[in-house]
Amino acid sequence: MKVVKVGLLGLGTVGGGTVNVLERNFSEISRRSGCELVVSRASARDISRARICNTDNIQLTTDSNEVVNDPDIQIIVELMGGEEPAKSLILSALAQGKHVVTANKALIALHGNELFAAAAENNVILAYEAAIAGGIPIVKAIREGLSANRIEWLAGIINGTGNFILTEMRDKGSAFSDVLQQAQELGYAEADPTFDVEGIDAAHKLCILASLSFGMPLNFARVYTEGISKITPLDVTYAEELGYRIKHLGVARRTEDGVEMRVHPTLIPEKRLIANVDGVMNAVLVKGNAVGATMYYGPGAGADATASAVVADLVDICRQLDGSAASAVPALGFASDKLETLAILPIEQVKTAFYLRLSVQDKAGVMAAMTTILANNGISIEAVLQKEPKQQGADAQVILLTDCVLESDLILALEQIESLDSTNGAVTRIRVESLQ
Repeated sequence: MKVVKVGLLGLGTVGGGTVNVLERNFSEISRRSGCELVVSRASARDISRARICNTDNIQLTTDSNEVVNDPDIQIIVELMGGEEPAKSLILSALAQGKHVVTANKALIALHGNELFAAAAENNVILAYEAAIAGGIPIVKAIREGLSANRIEWLAGIINGTGNFILTEMRDKGSAFSDVLQQAQELGYAEADPTFDVEGIDAAHKLCILASLSFGMPLNFARVYTEGISKITPLDVTYAEELGYRIKHLGVARRTEDGVEMRVHPTLIPEKRLIANVDGVMNAVLVKGNAVGATMYYGPGAGADATASAVVADLVDICRQLDGSAASAVPALGFASDKLETLAILPIEQVKTAFYLRLSVQDKAGVMAAMTTILANNGISIEAVLQKEPKQQGADAQVILLTDCVLESDLILALEQIESLDSTNGAVTRIRVESLQ
């Protein structure tokens, strides 16, 4: 059986997991790929550090260029993360006619158009299943399994850290800051959690998913991104009372006016399967016009889970080694000359329902004033909760669920409501999705 030598750039959690999965399932992987996949070289910042995998038969180096430039290596696996030097190393590997597997969602979201073009020019494959949702094979599902469909929309819980935080806030009534600290102690959140809790990580993944679904070039700059740091236990509790759960959702939707790409906290009806995805797990719901709604669930991170996706890409590449990469499944699922530059809607032009929470003076006429403003702006109210103040003279809490509304209309209405003497502070607003 043909031996295919692999070079790893990065030997941390995912790199070590990849080595372990290749060793543990060597026979099964060989039967599937028709090749013996062997990691022959790997680069790491500190080659003396203890690893989660056996490195006795791997030549280690601190210089990633040595791995890329090794003429015996046919496939490079980039697991370093970040933009540079990862981008330059991948471009060098592609220029040398080497296939590349990466788990680097930021690199694909920001530079994927250039990288895919370089791969095509050099007749090699750039695979990236592990870049989105860890062990969930969502790229293959959309690109291949749903290729008979016109994808209408997708919605995903695609960041485990944010999902863990919101789950703990719901289950324990804890404040965001307390749960974030817990997530850091458990290793779910980085020391600087900005990418996770402010939605940037999820936005990278959503950008890729949208391009896969709608056949358009990657355009990360147009993804609307909003984090979860302002979510309070009050909002989590009131959402539950109304029959909803709050999730940090990535949504991509094709409309007659253009494509929506947005990441933000979202109320989802509690009966929906995706509303019950808890902890660090991920899930992606995809609606195709032929198959209907399908959901993909599983671990979004972790050594073995992400390695499962990396190795699946390695197997796919092995199956193509004796042919032309041009006959492989296109990187974004559509022929490169058939990608369409679609209009992308700014958030102000998106229509959703809303959860609104207001602190108001506990006196007659307040509700009438607010509902009049909403009605004058064409906004209908679907449900109301009114929480009386716990002590005399304190503000009352009013919670409203609106019908579907253009965001620009809601912004105008809230400016008018916030200017009322009876309204104290800014109105809390969270988008609502029915996902039907």
